[in-house]
Amino acid sequence: MNFEGLDPGLAEFASAMHSTLDPVLDAHLNPSLLQNVELDPEGVALEALPVQESVHIMEGVYSELHSVVAEVGVPVSVSHFDLHEEMLWVGSHGGHATSFFGPALERYSSFQVNGSDDIRQIQSLENGILFLTKNNLKYMARGGLIIFDYLLDESEDMHSLLLTDSSTLLVGGLQNHVLEIDLNTVQETQKYAVEIPGVTIMRQTNRFFFCGHTSGKVSLRDLRSFKVEHEFDAFSGSLSDFDVHGNLLAACGFSSRLTGLACDRFLKVYDLRMMRAITPLQVHVDPAFLRFIPTYTSRLAIISQSGQCQFCEPTGLANPADIFHVNPVGPLLMTFDVSASKQALAFGDSEGCVHLWTDSPEPSFNPYSRETEFALPCLVDSLPPLDWSQDLLPLSLIPVPLTTDTLLSDWPAANSAPAPRRAPPVDAEILRTMKKVGFIGYAPNPRTRLRNQIPYRLKESDSEFDSFSQVTESPIGREEEPHLHMVSKKYRKVTIKYSKLGLEDFDFKHYNKTLFAGLEPHIPNAYCNCMIQVLYFLEPVRCLIQNHLCQKEFCLACELGFLFHMLDLSRGDPCQGSNFLRAFRTIPEASALGLILADSDEASGKGNLARLIQRWNRFILTQLHQDMQELEVPQAYRVAGGSFCSSGDSVIGQLFNCEVENCSLCRCGSETVRASSTLLFTLSYPEDKTGKNYDFAQVLKRSICLEQNTQAWCDNCEKYQPTIQTRNIRHLPDILVINCEVNSSKEADFWRIQAEVAFKMSVKKHGGEIKNKEFALADRKDLGNPEGLLLCPSIEELKNVWLPFSIRMKMTKNKGLDVCNWTDGDEMQWGPARAEEEHGVYVYDLMATVVHILDSRTGGSLVAHIKVGETYHQRKEGVTHQQWYLFNDFLIEPIDKHEAVQFDMNWKVPAILYYVKRNLNSRYNLNIKNPIEASVLLAEASLARKQRKTHTTFIPLMLNEMPQVGDLVGLDAEFVTLNEEEAELRSDGTKSTIKPSQMSVARITCVRGQGPNEGIPFIDDYISTQEQVVDYLTQYSGIKPGDLDAKISSKHLTTLKSTYLKLRFLIDIGVKFVGHGLQKDFRVINLMVPKDQVLDTVYLFHMPRKRMISLRFLAWYFLDLKIQGETHDSIEDARTALQLYRKYLELSKNGTEPESFHKVLKGLYEKGRKMDWKVPEPESQTSPKSKAWDGTRETELDAAVFSSVLAL
Repeated sequence: MNFEGLDPGLAEFASAMHSTLDPVLDAHLNPSLLQNVELDPEGVALEALPVQESVHIMEGVYSELHSVVAEVGVPVSVSHFDLHEEMLWVGSHGGHATSFFGPALERYSSFQVNGSDDIRQIQSLENGILFLTKNNLKYMARGGLIIFDYLLDESEDMHSLLLTDSSTLLVGGLQNHVLEIDLNTVQETQKYAVEIPGVTIMRQTNRFFFCGHTSGKVSLRDLRSFKVEHEFDAFSGSLSDFDVHGNLLAACGFSSRLTGLACDRFLKVYDLRMMRAITPLQVHVDPAFLRFIPTYTSRLAIISQSGQCQFCEPTGLANPADIFHVNPVGPLLMTFDVSASKQALAFGDSEGCVHLWTDSPEPSFNPYSRETEFALPCLVDSLPPLDWSQDLLPLSLIPVPLTTDTLLSDWPAANSAPAPRRAPPVDAEILRTMKKVGFIGYAPNPRTRLRNQIPYRLKESDSEFDSFSQVTESPIGREEEPHLHMVSKKYRKVTIKYSKLGLEDFDFKHYNKTLFAGLEPHIPNAYCNCMIQVLYFLEPVRCLIQNHLCQKEFCLACELGFLFHMLDLSRGDPCQGSNFLRAFRTIPEASALGLILADSDEASGKGNLARLIQRWNRFILTQLHQDMQELEVPQAYRVAGGSFCSSGDSVIGQLFNCEVENCSLCRCGSETVRASSTLLFTLSYPEDKTGKNYDFAQVLKRSICLEQNTQAWCDNCEKYQPTIQTRNIRHLPDILVINCEVNSSKEADFWRIQAEVAFKMSVKKHGGEIKNKEFALADRKDLGNPEGLLLCPSIEELKNVWLPFSIRMKMTKNKGLDVCNWTDGDEMQWGPARAEEEHGVYVYDLMATVVHILDSRTGGSLVAHIKVGETYHQRKEGVTHQQWYLFNDFLIEPIDKHEAVQFDMNWKVPAILYYVKRNLNSRYNLNIKNPIEASVLLAEASLARKQRKTHTTFIPLMLNEMPQVGDLVGLDAEFVTLNEEEAELRSDGTKSTIKPSQMSVARITCVRGQGPNEGIPFIDDYISTQEQVVDYLTQYSGIKPGDLDAKISSKHLTTLKSTYLKLRFLIDIGVKFVGHGLQKDFRVINLMVPKDQVLDTVYLFHMPRKRMISLRFLAWYFLDLKIQGETHDSIEDARTALQLYRKYLELSKNGTEPESFHKVLKGLYEKGRKMDWKVPEPESQTSPKSKAWDGTRETELDAAVFSSVLAL
């Protein structure tokens, strides 16, 4: 049905309007409708039940049999009687499909087809159901399993489909073409051009295809060529519905009047034999739907949206006595369908209810329906429980059906023959880049397929496996990847090359010669690294986030503050946002918005990164705004010269929030004004194909002060009416965030055209003339006079530039907004921007651009251009200046400012823009007060339910034991594996790590390093985790299954955030950590510790260019201790590291005699080589050194720990 001309106009229905429905009965609903209906917390009916137990049906006359609720409050968009089974299918504006079985309308299946778009048409096939949404065609089994999901072009707006035969489908919509799709191959086979765009209804007879257009015309097209044979101009306004039967075509629609479109009560009827109109049929209802119901005669059923239904003959006169009324729950009927048997009619209304009218008490939907398969009853409750821990449990308790037939595994050998599958041809890219050593050839993996997977070659006619099987020769040589020949190296996706030492020998300095910190990309969902950098380099945001601390376990604001603290401490070393991304994965809203990518999607590049980062941008601002609202605004964030933010608002809201007025003007003159706020704006591009010049400021103003025509509810008219929606600005934000929404070729072409026009205008402005479309560097000329040479940009700097560095915005007295591009010359003419702010004039400077680097093979990557301010340079480098930088994960490089606004749409597409008010930092007090207090080290309750004091392994610090600057703390951590390492074996036999294993900290222990309780732990936390653990590494970690489960663990179980705060406090207070291999420990815990606070025994007892020595061997050699027998214990390891450090000070005379200590190390390495670095068994030789630690001392310490704990 065509929603363009209909009165309700709910084609763009927003499901968010019904997101807060309470589980109560709507006032408009008939209470008898929802007898025994249960509503879940979302307000959606769980069971669709009939209105009443029995309904009297008069034979041969249509009357209502049943009514059910599909989804409460969500309008029904389409209904369809199944052509193969006794089922009725219903689609909603929320993208949900529901099926009902039989005339009793018992709910059969219910599933989500699309998360955002409405279902526009349903077509039943033998094996499943086809669902058409705006730009998606989905084929699903009747139970809800997806058979295929065909995504159409993003610019498509589909409304109708027509099944021409069992395997061919026509799909039409508001564009100027109709697609033909082969259902066997799920591919587009033809694209038929349509002279009149807007094909919203399609029918077929044995002579023609009939296409109904939004313009009110019906075209008759040839069945083979799809060419127009005849055309009927039915209505002057728009077409609502039409149907064909025999030699007659009947249509209803809207006619143009002075006041707009009006429903035409004359049905247009055409004789297909003579191809001309016959006498129009006047009806007594406002026709919105019509169908031929040829039972005894060729009757027409005409339905109005208010629920009136009239039957009449197409060549006779309509009788008012033939009108009956459907009683919809909602105000409007939205859809209508007739069963194949003509015995049943289905109506769907705007409140989500479905009404079934029949002409007999026991109707059938089809003349010959097949039997419907129902789900088998659950047998779990009837089966005996089996305890798999019992080795002698008889497996015969599992019931197995008894059969006397031959099993499939008994297939006779005579009936089978081996047929090996022919190997697919080697990828042409591999052959092109292959290098030979003797008879062995090796080449880099082009990554055109998933690892360790080879697709089956099912058909001999399949010429190629994928679109990358033929690769042209690279224009810049064989060593470069051909699809990246136009992309500068610094913009390409960077990857970490792992060796057997992991990251230790990877040269990050090669990619980052600055003192700013990059972010590592190998963590799941690290696509947001560039946006994290943008938020970090916004000084008010950085200070606000680092001042925030709350009690929530997974708070994105807290984790972002911890990550910002690491970026502050780093001196060019990369950081990783593993803890932030871990918390990000636990947010339900992030998963619901599709922001959590699976590893396979990231590797294959299935996700659209430009759309993804723009949704992430909106999500993170909203989430931070909500997190900040839960706490009182800090004193440090009092606005200079002002007061606190308003109650319910946050500082994030004050920085990004823009107060707007949404005005809705109905054609009756009624106006509704509603105040709201938004944290960012989305660019809305003009529909212009002439190449007209638009300033960026013009497009921005159009997007901020948005005006659009849409259908909305009018309280004055008491129905949905076409309204004019306008948005006015009441208050401008301090930081203007813009999502570019360049998601299709149409928007990309707009940017490209505007950049070309701006380039021509810039050259003319500077006195140059354009002779050719492209300029070579060798032909570069001076664009101005010789005196102004330094002020004139080069030709290359002017190319692909449309975005201004500054914009000027002014609030007018009549709530209007003036926006214009702003240059340095304008400032010289108009004066400083600060002086004009008193008059509502603000200048915004471009601070960051996030761009999508296109790569068809991997999905591309995201990078950011960021203008780093003076305060950051002052802290890192001790200089005061501003500079643009490129942030590409761990690659950071200074760039020219023009590079930040140059977008070559062939490979570099803008995604997000950040503009900040000039002199923004002066508006805020940017002091950071460390929110972590000493109380985090005091005693706390365990999450474990079964923990007892007798199991306590540590004594918390007392108030008089609080650590001071320079105190020693022994530290050790144990880890578990969340994801296994991914590696491949190269053709030369070497192993290459593609992705390292993902570790998670499971236990953290800190022991006292001085005082009377030296060696006694004060932290021994087991970290609870909600993520699936692949390997507990019990042999190396001592962690057993169940230790991290709060339900059964007997350990002192805490959250990662709780223990992280303890370590952060120790770092901030200035203690020195002593341990073995602390670099890896801090990396997995996700901490950045200054190097002068780390005393790592793995480096203290190490000679250059020699191997690292294990803690176990060092303890045996220097301390005569046998540790790490069966498993590792972090208390034992931390205590041993402290003893080794004391031994180091003793041997090196506190570092004053390095030569004598060097001799000790030589003896250590000689002994290690002789022993093959293995500690001897207890009965073999003892340590060559005298005991440096009395064994009884350790026993006394252990006894002291437990006796002290019992005394607490």
